[in-house]
Amino acid sequence: MESSPADILRSAYERVSSDVTRPIVTISDIAEHIETVSRSATNRACVRVLLACSLAKSSHPEVDIRKPYTEIGDSDAFAGRSYDERYVQPFIIEHQLPCNPTTAFLTPAFRNRNITLTPDLNMVGRPPLVFKATLQLLTDVSEGRISAEDLLAETVRRLLIMKDEQLAIRNSLLADLKSATGALPLSSEDIVTIIEQHLRSANASRLPVLVVAATYEATKDFLGERILPLEGHNAADKQTQSLGDVHITLIDDDEVVTVYEMKAKRVTQNDLDIALLKINRSKQHRKIDNFIIITTDEIEEQIKIYAASLYTQAGGIEFVVLDCLGFLRHFLHLFHRIRLQFLDSYQRLLLEEPDSAVRQALKDLFLMLRLTAETAYASDETASSGPVSS
Repeated sequence: MESSPADILRSAYERVSSDVTRPIVTISDIAEHIETVSRSATNRACVRVLLACSLAKSSHPEVDIRKPYTEIGDSDAFAGRSYDERYVQPFIIEHQLPCNPTTAFLTPAFRNRNITLTPDLNMVGRPPLVFKATLQLLTDVSEGRISAEDLLAETVRRLLIMKDEQLAIRNSLLADLKSATGALPLSSEDIVTIIEQHLRSANASRLPVLVVAATYEATKDFLGERILPLEGHNAADKQTQSLGDVHITLIDDDEVVTVYEMKAKRVTQNDLDIALLKINRSKQHRKIDNFIIITTDEIEEQIKIYAASLYTQAGGIEFVVLDCLGFLRHFLHLFHRIRLQFLDSYQRLLLEEPDSAVRQALKDLFLMLRLTAETAYASDETASSGPVSS
């Protein structure tokens, strides 16, 4: 009886999970290329292409692994995106593999193609080395240097190793953090400094959303308000019909009363006009009290004035543009007694984010920043309790 794609994935996992140290592929150049694709920190799309294409070839040996586009029109072409979304995605989620949570075939390099993926193709993607390795591996299968089943299993094995390594680093940092707490809790300004350093990191565009979400998570019992579940980092407003990045409702109601939108750039009058247009088109606009834009850039005075002027046009909805760190600093001092609850909420939300939205390195950086701050208080405590020289 022919195995289903789900069964093939399950077999590949069982083949390698009992002993991830034992390689499936021993041909040096092929093993090196699989490592390059599986380990890339900046490109997590190519490894999903490998999984989807090798799965399709394993399931239907008659297809050409290099032709994951039915638009090609050949009898040996196949729908790579269908394999990716229907089979690979649930497999990745089930085993928490370090891959993008969405299909690779909607990324710019792999979208809207209708040609065979050969090594001489310029994919116009970064890093080029990862794309070259991916295309070469597909050709290696096509030329019979490696079977699709072995490519699939070896790729899964490399992802499991990477997952275990990341988990070990995370657990070590969390354990160190737990044991480093000193007699004095972190101050509000300590927390602002940690978040400021985190926001200055590369690829931090998702973090302001988590800052705002964490403030409401920490204060929901005090404010009688809560956040609705956050949309995916790459989800477009038109697709989700959302008004912004964070939506606040009353604790026992689903009607949005406050909307937050995040900008990692200077806010313009056009940004405010677009926000007003979205509000006026929404069926919920009569319930909304505030539309707040949070920026990590400077705010020009005329933008503040223009935002305030929209109150009458919006029928009583207030528009305001706030600095992210200024917003956080005021919140932490206003709710000083639950400042650590904010930090814990931010940490939890951060670690729950998929790696496509917040990279593993950025999550670990936060833990290291917090550990450094906590350790400083623990060190001060040790020094102050030591013997005094005469």
